[in-house]
Amino acid sequence: MDDRARGLERLEQVTTELRERSDVAVGRMFGSEGYSVRGKLFAFVATDGRLVVKLPEERIEELRLDNMVMRGRPMREWAVVPYADGVDRWASITVEAHAYLDEITP
Repeated sequence: MDDRARGLERLEQVTTELRERSDVAVGRMFGSEGYSVRGKLFAFVATDGRLVVKLPEERIEELRLDNMVMRGRPMREWAVVPYADGVDRWASITVEAHAYLDEITP
């Protein structure tokens, strides 16, 4: 199993309850499938198997996460969570990302 497949398997595992919500659906961004709330993606897996989530900039700093980088540029409000951080951290951060997007998405 490659890194992305492992990451997708874990993301599915940690989003079981979130996916039962009527406002959560599968969406696409940056060439990857992930989960969205009312059409806005909040979590997906990068090609290297890391979890990518949308969170406020200050929260990314508090959690000591790195920003996602595209074409050499850090993406504001997008953070990466290494696979090695474990299932519990993935689960809590994914729930937090959903709550953030739920709050800011009409």
